[in-house]
Formats: sequence, structure tokens, C-alpha cells
Amino acid sequence: MLKIALRSLRRRWMTQVGTFVAVALGVALMTVMGLGLAASAALPAGAEVVALNSMLGTAGGVSSFVAAFVVASTFSYAVAARRRELGLLRLAGSTPGQLRRLVMTEAAAVGLAGSAAGLFLGREGAPLMARWTVTEGLAPAGYAIGDQTWPLHTAFWTGVLVALSGAYAASRRAGRVAPLEALREDLTDERPMTPGRWAAGGGLLLCAVALTGWQLGSDPGALLKRKTYTVQPMLLISACGLLAPVLVRPVVRVLMWVPVRLTSYAGRLVRANASAGIRRTAAVAAPVLVMVALTGSLLGSAFTLKEAKTVESRARTGADYVLTGGRAAGSAELAEGVAAGVAAIPGASALAVADTRLTVLEEGFVKVPTEAFGVDPAALAAVSRLPVSAGSVADLDDDGIIVTEEWWQHRVGDRVPLWLADGTAVRLRIVAVMRTGTGDNGAYVTPRNAPGAKVSRIEVRAPASAAAAVREEAARYGATALTKEEWVTATHPRTNRFTVLGYILVLGIALVYTAIALANTLLMATSDRAGDLRLLRLAGATRGQVLAVTAAESLLAVTVGALLGTAVTAVNLAAMRAALAVLGVDAPVVVPWTAMGAVAGVCAVLSALCTLLPTARGGRPPPAGGVYCPPLLPAPFGGTGGCPRGPRRGSAPHRPTP
Repeated sequence: MLKIALRSLRRRWMTQVGTFVAVALGVALMTVMGLGLAASAALPAGAEVVALNSMLGTAGGVSSFVAAFVVASTFSYAVAARRRELGLLRLAGSTPGQLRRLVMTEAAAVGLAGSAAGLFLGREGAPLMARWTVTEGLAPAGYAIGDQTWPLHTAFWTGVLVALSGAYAASRRAGRVAPLEALREDLTDERPMTPGRWAAGGGLLLCAVALTGWQLGSDPGALLKRKTYTVQPMLLISACGLLAPVLVRPVVRVLMWVPVRLTSYAGRLVRANASAGIRRTAAVAAPVLVMVALTGSLLGSAFTLKEAKTVESRARTGADYVLTGGRAAGSAELAEGVAAGVAAIPGASALAVADTRLTVLEEGFVKVPTEAFGVDPAALAAVSRLPVSAGSVADLDDDGIIVTEEWWQHRVGDRVPLWLADGTAVRLRIVAVMRTGTGDNGAYVTPRNAPGAKVSRIEVRAPASAAAAVREEAARYGATALTKEEWVTATHPRTNRFTVLGYILVLGIALVYTAIALANTLLMATSDRAGDLRLLRLAGATRGQVLAVTAAESLLAVTVGALLGTAVTAVNLAAMRAALAVLGVDAPVVVPWTAMGAVAGVCAVLSALCTLLPTARGGRPPPAGGVYCPPLLPAPFGGTGGCPRGPRRGSAPHRPTP
């Protein structure tokens, strides 16, 4: 079997190019990320290092996931395309175990070669990545790749494992090929779904639904965390990828309903080919599904969360104007003078907000730092509109604190052990509890419990008739008076550079893998259909019509993948919208239509190119004056080949197949 596997790799090398590139790229990225994480471990702890580790870890995890997806999809389609070849081996006496070993041997060879190439690329690219992060300000100046070797071993053997695990299901399917498959001429997929694929796809789908439901019922705030909405969509994406052969056929029928009725034959031919070769259509649609779903889920979740924070900030702020800069931003004593001057305006109230930090003791032994605000209790009650679920804002005093429901202790009347910004240990009584909202909304204490805090803004509540007076008072102290909408727009949401660059890196990796998977699958599919293309020409189709039909089939598969990816995005964003509703934030869902459309457009252009180029070569007409007749029995086995009834009248003599 080893000799057969090596000969098969040499003869069908095109079917393994995509797998080789996917494994090599995945190992290279894992090597870069692993060396980067190992180097960051030597840096002093800080927010910058935490964000860097998060970005590198997310990129490495997504690259591993998409690499495994691409390898599994490629091997699955390659085995389906080699059904007659495997059936011939079974007819020659090969056992199911030998066929399984054949596929796994091919996977091991490709995995070892791809891992070796990826290791070299990753080792050379890691220093470039380190210099780039330092140049962009994402890492401290001393950040550099060291001489650690464990990331190299981890990346290499992970690549081999990904190749073997991706080919395992395909090898099981290869072992079930019957000997009579060697005699089949049709390419119809009678059983595109195996029991194992049903179990895996259904299990992942149930797991995704159950996990989302459990989080909505127990901890809806978890769905708003970046790690959750970055990793959790992969469950639903994997489930839809495995169930794609089931989902593709009804979507194809819906999409082709109008073209079938508007065309004489092309629409029916495209629909029939896409439905008959359901595994081929699903293999093309799967990487598009992954890319569109990742783009929509990641960017849509981030944009929706930013919009929710904007809506929440607008709802929590009852002020009409916000004063920033000048003497309005400074020590509490200076700000009090500004607030007193504004409060003297008839009908106006002013609230000075000072930013501070508290360290709370949770579960009796864990110290958790949190943001807090030092405010005057009476002004807070007059100006703010905090979403209080228990207690009263008016009860805030020097012995009290207002917390959110995400705190470990959040029952009114309980005393919370914590440390102030200057290290003073206190035990404050909870006087009010706010709804969690989007999270990390901080606590409220009096100025006495915010030592050394600087006032960041002064919120002013005043009637429209006092607008000129408020602006005049602000100019008197050198401050800028913004309306609430202007202030919300200027300060919320704040986009983290690490988050933006991390998403660009993750989606860039996914797009590269999508291009690899699409190009590899389409090149395999088109080369395997050379006989079909010649038959179309014999049936009277022109070269342009053949090109149009094959391009329409590939674009149909891309459209199916884009629609399925959009459906996955809708489900993920609906779960986030439900979590926001449970947390008391009435924010709209933001769908990144532009980004998803751009990704689908890139996939469509790539699929058209990868289909038209080989089709233009494989769809050439037969020689003039002759006819194409597949040999009934090749000459080496005792037959004469050629047409059983001789050439047609008026045609050139038909020579037997040598």
C-alpha cells in the first residue's frame, strides 16, 4: 500500500496541493504565534502583554480550526472523486483496511511535507512579526523572539495531527467503497451523508444550541465577551459544514426556481448538475460558508456590542450637556467650583464625575480591580438615570457603594470588602444594584472614597432656554460644552486597536484558507469532469455555452455557501441580541453587509477563474470529422475499443484504440 500511495500522490498531485498548502500555512502560523507567545511570557505583566497574548492566541486558534476544516473537506471530496479507482482496488482484492491505510498514508505524507515547509516559513517569519508588533505599538520595545524550541515541536506535530484527523473520516468512507463502484459510470451522489457525518453534524448543532440556551439562562453576559463570540460561532459553522450536503439541495432549488423558468435548457442543466453532484457543490460551498459566517459573526458581534454600549451610555446619562477640558477636568476642588457655577444657572443641575479604581475581594480570596466613579450623591440622583434593579441611588453616602449585578456580592445591605485607590482597606455597604448591561460599567462611591481622583467630566442637566448660559459658563472656565449626543459620539464606543488588528489578522487568515480550499476543490472538480465537458460539446453546445454553464455552477455553489454563512451569522447575532435584551439593553443588531458582500464577491471571482481556466482547456471539441466513443473494453483486456457499430456514414474511418 505504501508504493500505491506514493504513486497515487505522484499521479494525482493536484488533489493534494490544497491540503499541502493548508497544512504548511497552518503550521507556519502556529509556529509564529507559538514563538510570539513564548517571547511574551518573558515580558513584565501588563495590559499590553495581555492584549498581545489574546491577539496571538485567537489568531492561532482560528488558523488551526480553519486548517482542519479545509483539510477534512479536501480529503472528503478527493475520496468521493476517486470512488471508481477505489472500487477497482477492491475488485482487485484490496481489503477495506488496506484502503483506509492507503488514504491515511497519503495524508501522513502530505502532513509531514506540509509541516516541514510550514515550520521553515514560521521560523523565518516570527522575527518579522515581532518587529511589526513593536513598530505598531502593540508590544513593548524589548519584545523579541527567543530560542525556545517547544513551539516548533508543537506546531510540527499539530500539523501532522490535523492532516491525519482531517483524513480519518475520509479513510473510513474509502474503506466502505464496494467493488461494484468500479463499474459505475454516473456521478450521482446517492448517499452524500454517512451515519458518522449525521452524528457529528447533529451533535455539534445540538451542542451549539444547548450552550447558547444555557448561557442565556444562567450568564447572558458571557455571550458579550470577546472570547465567547470569537470561539463559539465555530461550533455552529462546523455543524453547518458537516450538514452542508443536506442543506445544499433545497437552497439550490430555491435559487434556481426563476432561472429554470427563464431559460430553455441552461437553468435546468445547472440545477441538475448541482443536485446530482451534491458532494461537489457542498465542497465548494463549505469554505465560502466558513468565510462569510466568520466575517459576519466576528464583525457583527463587535459592531453590535459597540452599538449597545452607545445606546447604554445614552440611556444612563440624563444630562443635556457634558463639560470637558479646562478647569472642568482636574482636581475635585477645581471641578466643584465649576459645577457650583453651572448649578447656579436657573433650572440647571451639575454632576462632577471623577474616575478612580477599586480593588474588591471576591469569593473571600480573589482580588479583582474594577473601575469606579466618585460622585456627589445628591447630584447623581438629580442628573443620572442609572438602571437600578434594587435599592435607591439616593441612599448613597460615605459608607455606601452602588454596584452592578456582575459583582460576586450584589445584594442590597451586604458589606463588600475592598481597597481604595490609595490602598486603604474599607468595607462599604451596598445601597443600590444596577443591571449588568454590557458589562464593566463600574461602581459609584462618594468623593471621600475616591482619594486623589481626577474629574473627567461634568454632566449638566438644563432646559433648552439655558443653553447659552451653560456654554458661557463653560467658556469662562476654559471647558468645552458638548451636547449629550456630541459627547456620546465622541467618546463611545472606544475601539481597541488590539481588537481591530486581531480581527484583521483572523479574517485575513480565514480568507487565505478560503482561497486555497476554493481553488483546490474547483480545480479537482473541473479536471474530473473533462468527459462531461466533451459530451456537452458533442450534444451541440458551443464553447461559450459550456463555459457559461460551468461558471454558473461554480457561482451557484458560492451563492449557496454565502447564504448558509449569512444564516449562521443571523443565528449568532440573534443570540447576542437576546443576551442584550435579558441584560436590559435595547440595542439594534448591526450586520456587516459590506464586509460580507466583499468576501462573497472575492469568492465568486476566484471560483469563476478557477472554473473557466481549466474548462477552457478541457472543453475542446473532438477532432473534425470524427466522433468520441468511449472504449467498451480496452485492447489489453481482449477488446478492440472504439465504437461498437463503426463510424457514422460520411465520417472519417474510426481507428481502434491502441
